[in-house]
Amino acid sequence: MRKLDQKINEHFPGLVVRKDLVKTVKGNAIVPTYVLEYLLGQYCATDDEATIRTGIDTVREILRKHYVHRNEAGLVRSHIREKGRHKVIDKISADLNEKTDAYEAEFANLGIKKVIVDSGTVKSHPKLLVSGVWCIADIEYEFTENRNASPWLLSSLKPIQMSHFDFDGYLEARKQFSTDEWIDLLIQSIGFDPEMLGRRSKLIQLTRLIPFCERNYNLIELGPKGTGKSHIYSEFSPHGILISGGEVTVPKLFVNNSTGRIGLVGYWNIVAFDEFAGKQKSVNKALVDILKNYMANKSFSRGVETLGAEASLVFVGNTRHTVPYMLRHSDLFADLPPKFYDSAFLDRLHCYIPGWEVDIIRGEMFSNGYGFVVDYLAEILRALRNQDASDRYHQFFSLSSDISTRDRDGIQKTFSGLMKILFPHGEAVRTEIEELLRFSVEGRKRVKDQLMRIDATYGNVCFAYADGSGAMIPVTTLEEKTYPTHYRRTIGEEEDAPPEPEKTERRLDRAGPSDSFGAHEPSPKEKHLTVLENRQGISYDSLFGPYLQGAGRIIITDPYIRLFYQARNLMEFLETVAKRKSPDETVVVHLITIEDDFRGDQQRGWFETMLRSCSTAGIDFTWAFDGTGTIHARHIVTDTGWKILLDRGLDIFQHYEMNDPFSFANRLQEFRSCKGFEMTVVRQD
Repeated sequence: MRKLDQKINEHFPGLVVRKDLVKTVKGNAIVPTYVLEYLLGQYCATDDEATIRTGIDTVREILRKHYVHRNEAGLVRSHIREKGRHKVIDKISADLNEKTDAYEAEFANLGIKKVIVDSGTVKSHPKLLVSGVWCIADIEYEFTENRNASPWLLSSLKPIQMSHFDFDGYLEARKQFSTDEWIDLLIQSIGFDPEMLGRRSKLIQLTRLIPFCERNYNLIELGPKGTGKSHIYSEFSPHGILISGGEVTVPKLFVNNSTGRIGLVGYWNIVAFDEFAGKQKSVNKALVDILKNYMANKSFSRGVETLGAEASLVFVGNTRHTVPYMLRHSDLFADLPPKFYDSAFLDRLHCYIPGWEVDIIRGEMFSNGYGFVVDYLAEILRALRNQDASDRYHQFFSLSSDISTRDRDGIQKTFSGLMKILFPHGEAVRTEIEELLRFSVEGRKRVKDQLMRIDATYGNVCFAYADGSGAMIPVTTLEEKTYPTHYRRTIGEEEDAPPEPEKTERRLDRAGPSDSFGAHEPSPKEKHLTVLENRQGISYDSLFGPYLQGAGRIIITDPYIRLFYQARNLMEFLETVAKRKSPDETVVVHLITIEDDFRGDQQRGWFETMLRSCSTAGIDFTWAFDGTGTIHARHIVTDTGWKILLDRGLDIFQHYEMNDPFSFANRLQEFRSCKGFEMTVVRQD
């Protein structure tokens, strides 16, 4: 077991589960993850393999005996009739029958209705009245001659959720973890392997949790298909509900004026709208209007009465085009239905998650480590809704006075949510607070910058914050740095029109030197380059090509050319050399690295293969293992006088599917997401 997993089990005994067990036991049971993890947490919350195997068998047996498959409902009903009673796991909803003045339950999979439920049960679990709740229930069968009476009786009902938890114990245990360890624990709790994600990608994943711990938080995420946008809202918590964007009506969401029944926002902590994007979708304007009012004022009207609610709203949908296409031709909200493509509605969104930065989910991304039983974490996050951490940056930083009240609210709610998720004990240092503040500002800035493109009445805003010295630190979005030419374009601006001088100057100030790549310079220059995590459009040729041009000898010093992907990086660097060299010349490329203690023969085999390949391309490839085994610096030196200092060496790309020949990320570096890295180029005498 890994060190982190041991620590997790030590400080949260009985509250964590190995995440790969969910897939192991789920089979063809269409059960939410929190239901499965509730059961796994009862029987498999241990690191003992024998106990885990026994627990898995127990959970499988429980599901086999008690989970109701729709296609076996008749068999289960017969079983209940013959035995007289039986315990089932099913989704149960309730409704009031005004004719009999009694509450009646309906079992979704079992297919029975009009099961009498006492009013005390409904009062204890009001969500039974809205969309239903997964429960473990005892059902009895008692036939009666009364044709109006149902033979089905509900003996007992228990929602699948934790009955209690120790919040103070949670805070105390949090203190035993470093920030990096805690983030990795949360990522494993979501179900992902933290080793497959960079720091920024982890923060993006954790931003999806903010609606669970922040009241009245309005979040949108638009991006490509298959990135898991809606999964967390359907599987993660019994306090959230995911509904199709096309199924939303005012009565269902807010209040049915004919019956007086409160809608979803009155009963759920999170209401998430799936498949929210789509130009062809028809939307009721009345729904948009009441949504705007609710998102701004946290209330809605029921006849003459105004009611408050605290449900957070999440909107997730798919985009049809790439980010540069959207920025060039429209904006990042372009795929929304026309009725929602409304500046007043969009202005009420607190944060825009850049879904295009999230990797498409692949099998190797899932974790086999330990994470919280999601129901436990859901209860913790629900308890955190009672706290406010929006002002915790005030001791170190202040937001620019240029930022409006609505923008400030959006930033502070995102910041508050991330602080509660990562630092519920309140012990964050200055650099950690600044990281979350910048990320929060960026989330709101993405909304506001697009509003400025859509609606000319929105003025330019300087999204910045001041440190203790009073110096203003501007914040830019990643897409602003990556596509500066398109980012500042307004919808009415002509495509071929050159940007105004004033706009050009402002754009360069905001983007900084990190947007200048050697491949686009008439002559290479000394420079320092900072590349943010998740940035795309970068290749070895754009980074190094101009500095390799005309070189006869190149020396690479990198101690980490040991694993296959690192050797592949080296081969791709050699490809760049081959592109840049003259066909009638030979270039010497010499590698200095460290021999792997266990895979030295494999390293030599890779280098020998590269040598043979390079000989056909006019490259004389040689290598040497550093005898001391102590080199740490990573750099590239050319005989033309350039020295390229790399804090990550050639290891600048995030994980991608190297075995998929039909993936652009496999074939072209520009389609890969980068790790965060820095590069400094200096001229040597």
